[in-house]
Formats: sequence, structure tokens, C-alpha cells
Amino acid sequence: MATSTAAPFGLPPEDRASSPYTGYTRAHWEAAADGMLDAAWTWATPGGARLDLPGPPSHSGVRSDGLEGYARTFLAAGFRVAGAGGRDPNGLLERYADGLDAGTRTPGRDDAESWPLILDHHVQGQPMVESASVALGLRLTRPWLWDRLTPDVRDRAEHWLRGALRHVPAGNNWYLFPYTVAGFLESVGRGDAETARARERALELLEGWYRGDGWYADGDGRAFDHYNGWALHLYPLLDAHLAGDERESSRLGARLREHLDSFSLMFGGDGAPLYFGRSLTYRFAASAGVGLGAVTGHTPLAPGASRRVISGSLRYFLERGAAGDDGLLSLGWHGPHAATLQTYSGPASPYWASKAFVSLLAPAEHPLWSSPEEAAPSEAADRVLSVPAAGFLVQSTRADGVVRLHNHGSDHVRPDEGESAADEDPHYARLAYSTVTGPTSAANTADNHLSVTVGGVRSTRRRIHPLGSGHGDGWGWAASWHLPVFPAGPSTVPGLRVESVIVARGRHELRVHRVLGAPDGARAELTGWATDPGGTVRSRLRGLHGWEAPENVRAPQGTVFARWATVPRLGAEVPTGGTVVLVALASLTAADPEAAPLGGAVDRMAVDRVAVAGGTVDVRWAQDGTRTRITFGGAAVTAVEAVTAVTVVHGPPGTP
Repeated sequence: MATSTAAPFGLPPEDRASSPYTGYTRAHWEAAADGMLDAAWTWATPGGARLDLPGPPSHSGVRSDGLEGYARTFLAAGFRVAGAGGRDPNGLLERYADGLDAGTRTPGRDDAESWPLILDHHVQGQPMVESASVALGLRLTRPWLWDRLTPDVRDRAEHWLRGALRHVPAGNNWYLFPYTVAGFLESVGRGDAETARARERALELLEGWYRGDGWYADGDGRAFDHYNGWALHLYPLLDAHLAGDERESSRLGARLREHLDSFSLMFGGDGAPLYFGRSLTYRFAASAGVGLGAVTGHTPLAPGASRRVISGSLRYFLERGAAGDDGLLSLGWHGPHAATLQTYSGPASPYWASKAFVSLLAPAEHPLWSSPEEAAPSEAADRVLSVPAAGFLVQSTRADGVVRLHNHGSDHVRPDEGESAADEDPHYARLAYSTVTGPTSAANTADNHLSVTVGGVRSTRRRIHPLGSGHGDGWGWAASWHLPVFPAGPSTVPGLRVESVIVARGRHELRVHRVLGAPDGARAELTGWATDPGGTVRSRLRGLHGWEAPENVRAPQGTVFARWATVPRLGAEVPTGGTVVLVALASLTAADPEAAPLGGAVDRMAVDRVAVAGGTVDVRWAQDGTRTRITFGGAAVTAVEAVTAVTVVHGPPGTP
């Protein structure tokens, strides 16, 4: 539930003069880091090598989880102390130095202090993840911690860290963990051929994962999500920045700048990042890329706008129960929420939120902190922005501060992975996500989904094939196709295919779907946004062509934003073996008194004409007569390899 509470950690009074939007200053960030670390260290082992936070363990086990507590909080401490020029009033570095000593004395031993060994990702992978935070913490604090360690402790630390260079990472952002370890070792004069190979391999893969528009795929395939900001941009650019490598900083920084052109729009007027993708319990780590851009100067945002985004995100979570009464970050989004988690999530996992504190590397006199706050991108005029490389369409409305992401390109499916409904992930499979709604659980009707029902079984959406996207002044579109996948019987139905197009304008979403090759007795169903029926967020879905009367479906399992929700749904019969084009209008608003509700077969406030002929859909918008024409290429397409062209034309009255 999005219930606001008093922010924890004894933050200083608001400063509305310099921060008119959030009231937060650099002092608030320091206080948040201090409070977060103090609470976590309550659960340290006697030697300080592990922070065994309370809660259900991850699949890696409690020893690995304890290392995770040490490593991820060390990252926050590193940014905190380095940003303060070495000032450490809370004695943080002494604690981490003691823990490093204790954890590396007998690594791999099953006792209260010893760290688990770093092995291949499929054997014992999590320690490799944590090695990057340990290495980065040591690099950030080198003059005040590493340089003061005894030679024996340094050698033991290096030996443990080198496990990351000698074992196989997972085939995604994990390759940046040995890259970061190698960068640290080279920075302290311990580089060699092994560290060079680790760095070269990571950069080689990173080049292959770069898809344009400032976006990386998280490994082979089409996984585009928050890992762009808190991993794929963060590790290599921060490494270059700390090394003073201007050439590499410029190359990687140009990509971050382009990434922030679109990503900075993905924070709502209330500060919330988009609820989309995996590892969402990292929460305000979503702002790490924005902070890094400000620190390095590689950003399209003014300093005050950057601070608005990062402070808005921090405040959003602190005021909504991200930290419990004990000051610990919980496993969830606002408060605890099991459906947000993955099997690798343990009690200390939320502390990857520490990455947001990269902003503290900007000293107090830096423009990030000295310039007055300015409006965030989503607080400017209504915008619709396409991101072709990722297959995204971002839609924001100023009146209510809601940001929506229409997903026609990110599916988190490996290239070698078959189609299986059993592996459906609600955090990638849906047509749309927002800053005020979350996907329903698998136990309830799927929100924002076009399904085909065959034999009483509803299909899911797994592998997404982009068909293009674009935007103009105040409008935009994106399209994709997928093979409906079924959880019972054969996973797919031969010849069955769904093509989807979204055209966004203002707060409206024109949703057009073409279903091809349906078997006998098939039905199509389209759902809209899942919302709390008693809340201020409103969801509407109306059929414009081909759909039957709408209904509201109960979702008792709720979402991360609502304990209990309803989902609007439309249904339609699909002709056997033929092709049907279905048109609907959707809307999502939050506490916007100017937003008239959708109503009737045609929304008189938005659309006054819809015509469908073959594979062409013509729509006339009522307010100004603007027309939109969507054309699907070809007749019924049954081969998986076939690619249907979709064209979208949008313009003033008279546009052909």
C-alpha cells in the first residue's frame, strides 16, 4: 500500500528554499546513509565479517546472505566517507577493516565469520556478486582503509577477490563484477594478465549488449530494465571516472547521457521509479544512473533537475515504509512484499539501494547540491517518447505526475530458451507498467495483457518481437508481435499469432491488436490497469471496435500498490483460422480532477470515429480532429519467421 509515513533515520529539517520540490539536501542523504548503516550493523557478527540480518534466507544460504550484508552496506559507507573527503565520524571504516580481516582468514570454512569462496555462478554464485561491492568499497576508501591494512590482510583480501577472476559469471551484468574487482586490484598496483583478461572480456561483452539509444541488454536477448542504471552503466563509467581515464569516461559517458534522455522521464511526479523488471527491492538504486551522470558531468539534465529526481526517489521510499521500525530495509517495494522478490533475494539484498549514494561523491559545493532544485522531466509538459532500441514507449502526464511504460521490446527471455508459460514473469510480460500501479500476481487475472483463450486456457506473453516505434509532437507509438503460450497442453498453437500496437496521446492509450490463425472456439481478452477501487488512481478500458461490453475483474491478491484490486477486461470472439482486428481505448489517471472518465462505446472526450477495413484502422480524435491510421502489412501470417510490417501515421485533419 502507498501509505506515507514519517521518514526514518532522524533526517534534518526540510530546506524548501534550496529544494522546493523535495526539501532534501546533501545533509539528508548523509543522514539517510548513516541511519541505514547504523541499523544494519546492529546485526553484525562479533568480528564484523557478516551482517546476518533477520528474515528468510535466499537460495544461497545464510552465510552468503551475511556476506551480502557486509558488502552492500560497505558500498554505502564507501560513498559516504569518500564523498566527505575521508571524514568518518561514525567509525565506519574501522568496522569494515575488522570485517575484512575476519572474513578472509579462513574463507570457505563454516563458521561465524569466514566468507564463502567465490565459485562459478551455477555452483555458488552470490559471493561473486558481492566481491564487486567489496572491491569498490575498498577502492573508494583506499587512503583511509586499504593503505592502512597490514600486508597480510591485503594479501588475503586479494586472494579472496581473485576468485571472481577465476570462475564463470552468469551471462549478463555479472561479468562486470570481475571487471570491478580487476579495476580495484590494478588501482592498488596488483594488476596482471589475469586482471587484464577479466576487464577485456567484460568490455567485449558489453559492446555486444549495447543496442543503441543509451540502452544495454542485460546479456544476450532482450532484457532492458533498471539494471541499465544500477549496473551496466554504473560499473564501467564509475571505474573510468575513478581512474581518471578521460577517453573511456567520454565514450561511456556519451552513452549514459543518451540513456538519461529517456530514463530520466521514468520517474513520476511523486518520485517513484517505474515498477518494472526484476530486483525491484533495490528501490532507490534506480536513481544511481542519474546521480552518476551528475557526478561525472555526463548528463542531459540540469543539476537541479538531477537532484529533484534522486531526492524524490529517496524520499518516496523512506516515506512509504521501505525501512521498518528497526531501520532495516525490508524485502519489498514500499514495505515488505513477497511478490516483488526473486529466489536470490535475501535479507540484505535491498542494500543494493546503496548504489544511489554514488551521488555523495559530488562534494557539497558541486552544482548537484548547490543549485536549486528544478522540475523533473515528468513534471514538465505531457510527453510521449519512444525508445526504439528497447521497444519502449514512455508516456507522462503533468497533471497527475503519472509515468507509463508501454513494453514492446523487453522480455527477459534468453535466445536459446524455448517458449514456456511456466516461466512467465509478470514484471516483463505485460503490455504496460507505471509509477502508480504494479502487475497482478500469477494467481489473479493478468493486467495489461492481451490473451487468447483456447479450450478454456488463457495464453501468456513470453518472447516479444518488436515491430517498431516512433514519436512526434505530443504523441507516439510502439508495436510488437508474440506467439501466445499456454500453460497446459502444447505450449503454442500452430499458426496463432498476436500483433499489438499502442498509440499514446495525452493520458489516452489507443490499443490495437490483430489476432491471426486462431483455432475453433478461441476468444480474445484484453485487460487494463489494475487499481484499488477505493483509491485515487483510476483505470478505464473501453472497446472501440470488435469488443464486447466491458467488465471489472476482481484481483484479491492485489499488487504492490494495492492489497486488493480490480482489473477492467474486454472480451471478443475470434473467427476460426481467420484474422480479427480489435481496437480499445485505455486510460490511467491519479488524482487528476481535470481527467474526465472514459465512457460509452466511443469515448466522446477523446475519439469520435473509428473505422476498420482489412488491416487498416482509422481513428479521429475528437478534440482537434487529428487522425491516426494504423496499417498492418500482409494477410494472415502463420510462420514464426515472417515479420509483419506495421505503419502508423498521425497528423492533422485530412491526413491520409
